[in-house]
Amino acid sequence: MRRCRWAALALGLLRLCLAQANFAPHFFDNGVGSTNGNMALFSLPEDTPVGSHVYTLNGTDPEGDPISYHISFDPSARSVFSVDPTFGNITLVEELDREREDEIEAIISISDGLNLVAEKVVILVTDANDEAPRFIQEPYVALVPEDIPAGSIIFKVHAVDRDTGSGGSVTYFLQNLHSPFAVDRHSGVLRLQAGATLDYERSRTHYITVVAKDGGGRLHGADVVFSATTTVTVNVEDVQDMAPVFVGTPYYGYVYEDTLPGSEVLKVVAMDGDRGKPNRILYSLVNGSDGAFEINETSGAISITQSPAQLQREVYELHVQVTEMSPTGSPAAQATVPVTIRIVDLNNHPPTFYGESGPQNRFELSMNEHPPQGEILQGLKITVNDSDQGANAKFNLQLVGPRGIFRVVPQTVLNEAQVTIIVENSAAIDFEKSKVLTFKAVDPDTGPWGEVKYSIYGTGADLFLIHPSTGLIYTQPWASLDAEATARYNFYVKAEDMEGKYSVAEVFITLLDVNDHPPQFGKSVQKKTMVLGTPVKIEAIDEDAEEPNNLVDYSITHAEPANVFDINSHTGEIWLKNSIRSLDALHNITPGRDCLWSLEVQAKDRGSPSFSTTALLKIDITDAETLSRSPMAAFLIQTKDNPMKAVGVLAGTMATVVAITVLISTATFWRNKKSNKVLPVRRVLRKRPSPAPRTIRIEWLKSKSTKAATKFMLKEKPPNENCNNNSPESSLLPRAPALPPPPSVAPSTGAAQWTVPTVSGSLTPQPTQPPPKPKTMGSPVQSTLISELKQKFEKKSVHNKAYF
Repeated sequence: MRRCRWAALALGLLRLCLAQANFAPHFFDNGVGSTNGNMALFSLPEDTPVGSHVYTLNGTDPEGDPISYHISFDPSARSVFSVDPTFGNITLVEELDREREDEIEAIISISDGLNLVAEKVVILVTDANDEAPRFIQEPYVALVPEDIPAGSIIFKVHAVDRDTGSGGSVTYFLQNLHSPFAVDRHSGVLRLQAGATLDYERSRTHYITVVAKDGGGRLHGADVVFSATTTVTVNVEDVQDMAPVFVGTPYYGYVYEDTLPGSEVLKVVAMDGDRGKPNRILYSLVNGSDGAFEINETSGAISITQSPAQLQREVYELHVQVTEMSPTGSPAAQATVPVTIRIVDLNNHPPTFYGESGPQNRFELSMNEHPPQGEILQGLKITVNDSDQGANAKFNLQLVGPRGIFRVVPQTVLNEAQVTIIVENSAAIDFEKSKVLTFKAVDPDTGPWGEVKYSIYGTGADLFLIHPSTGLIYTQPWASLDAEATARYNFYVKAEDMEGKYSVAEVFITLLDVNDHPPQFGKSVQKKTMVLGTPVKIEAIDEDAEEPNNLVDYSITHAEPANVFDINSHTGEIWLKNSIRSLDALHNITPGRDCLWSLEVQAKDRGSPSFSTTALLKIDITDAETLSRSPMAAFLIQTKDNPMKAVGVLAGTMATVVAITVLISTATFWRNKKSNKVLPVRRVLRKRPSPAPRTIRIEWLKSKSTKAATKFMLKEKPPNENCNNNSPESSLLPRAPALPPPPSVAPSTGAAQWTVPTVSGSLTPQPTQPPPKPKTMGSPVQSTLISELKQKFEKKSVHNKAYF
């Protein structure tokens, strides 16, 4: 019995303790893949939009008390999530980036008001395909010898993608499918394709555009693929694989009879076909000179070694050989060119007459008078010969003497001919009239008659000379010909003989352009403003006259970092790479988060040899949103590169406003003039304020005597018809009159009386007869009042007149 009491007591105490205890709440652990509970093994994709409901904390309290939820982060970390304390809904409040932070640590807690239970959880950030491939270790420049075998490795590019899985795998492609190069899609190794060759003389630089693509993946619920591009510059190195090349072919030279031995006839020019590393070249004569000519082995100048009179041929065909000398001094490649040298006759040999025994200048013949018409004179054996060559050996024959008696045949001779004389007028051969007839056989093209002098004239002849006897045209010793300034000259050549007969021909000389001008930028340092999505352009001018010497190719030679810009090699347009689509992307790859970039741009012509020049380009990058915020800011940014443009626009705006103002003023003036509203400047006379009326005591007026009252009487004058106040009286200030007495009824005498004018009335003209003498004291006062009212009325008329 006693034990039962103790057991009951212990049970009661236990129940009392349990009733007073409060157990702590706890989270539910719902395992992997659950979206509610204690966030155990919870993961979240990095492309989850901010504001999304991502999880629900869930727990309970043993006593069933209300519970609240909380989440906190390390003070040095970002607060990525927020929680609804009542319902436990967790919301994403910060963007996720797996590449920057792949795990998020947080402390979640549950409380029933008395007890707080906290747990540390780790949320995994899973990958989304949000990163583009990026080429590293740019710029890519390779130097490759032109004789590299097909299939050889040229270069290797490398791009990385920070994504995982297929989104992080990179494959390579070439943008130009017709390129002589190929790329391994997995390794990025560039090779020269099978069957392809490089040629320094044909193309010294190749630009290869390589595209890197990732394997694709999901981003915001869609399948996306990112790519990046880079340019590999392949500079071709010259090797000795080309023979020498002669310049200015074909070669022709002329030797004249007055040319002295040792004189230079012409010069041949050759250069190594391998322009990158040219060898020294030597000239030599192979054959065809017969000892009459020699050549300078270093300059290529061909000279004559003999007197022209000793030369046996009219034309010499020489063969000149040029030989490259290797760096070791041994002969290398060779080339041969023909050279034609013509011996020019100066037409300095007159025709010579020959008889049976040799040269003869007198021929005699006896004949009967009146021979038959057309008879050939027998016994004359005359031969004529000209030892000149070519056209200079052509001459004409004629008889100088009595006309119409004999005729000479032939009249035109080339080199040599037999001369025949024929009778033309038999009657003129009369013994009685003349026993002796004397004639000369004369060549009008010999002696002074055959000399021709050449001269040039015209606007284009200042830079040239002509040999007066040979007709050879030279440049003036001081002349400097420039195909860029003037590519074509024309002038006139005049050939004149001693008799003054002449002929004129027009000569055209065309200069062949050589590459002697490098491309030139307008400024060595240029500033441009680029709007995202819009390219900027840089331009260089090559002043050479012809293609390809004046064709320019552009390239970016230096940039840091170098994976921001691309350039069009033909137009010079520069734009951002496709992977850069916002200013934030630029900030991420700029150490100072700046948008001002400096590029070194090269302009290179296509001439041979080629020339190039560089310029520093500074690009300030903005976006369309910034431009749209303020029209004035947009205008200033757009005209930042050209301040004069801004000044010009402002000046144009001001000029437009001034012009519109002038037009409006002119139109207003003519409209008013047409409607007679243009009036002279008027002066407005303002009326003085009226003085306060003075109070005159009647008693004071009654106390005065009649004599004193007569002081106020004025002599009346005829009224001023012009209503002006120019009279002397009008200038006197009126004295203050007394109030007028009540008007009395005037007797009807028929005489006109003065009346007091009303406000709108006028003074009654003065009567012709004198007014009656005043009988009462009020008459002088009344007269004075009338005079003052008259003066005021006249003044009022003048003031009113000033306003019309």
